[in-house]
Amino acid sequence: MHAPHAPSRDTAHATLAQRAAKDEFFRSSPHSPIAPGERERFAGLFYFPIDPALRLASLRLAPYTGAGPAQFALPTSDGDARQARRAGEFRFELGGRALRLTAYDLGGDSLFVPFQDATSGVKTYGAGRYLDPEADHAGTYTLDFNLAYFPFCAYSPHYSCPLTPAENRLPVRIAAGERLPGAGAGA
Repeated sequence: MHAPHAPSRDTAHATLAQRAAKDEFFRSSPHSPIAPGERERFAGLFYFPIDPALRLASLRLAPYTGAGPAQFALPTSDGDARQARRAGEFRFELGGRALRLTAYDLGGDSLFVPFQDATSGVKTYGAGRYLDPEADHAGTYTLDFNLAYFPFCAYSPHYSCPLTPAENRLPVRIAAGERLPGAGAGA
């Protein structure tokens, strides 16, 4: 198991800059999921405070050990499905518990890791949040839950978003990344 990797001041600064850029995109881009008439009032997304313990570095993508087929149809929020491949799984430890998340290949340049946790539907979007880890030069990955984000379908029914498979439902609270307005930042 890998221990959390404390981010440098630069990593925390980069996370804050990424959040500010996302707010600006939501406020001003024609591709924003926020309806055009609501963008002027958009004050920004809500996040938990950055937690260095929820940035897990140097993880290897292990072979998938679950019972599901390698290739499958991943259900989406609009009732359709997207073709997906189980690329492997990340194994890690949080709060003394051994956990794993399956990573999926949806045909893009990075892996896709949707997940739900004990905050889902209470402090975070009920259908789950997403991570998009990319391999570093050593072939390892960082799962930084501080970068966990809601899919666009959380903001508009006009988007089709992959749903979180049961194998990626964590029995712990991940109080990091994007959260619901009014849910409070505390764990």
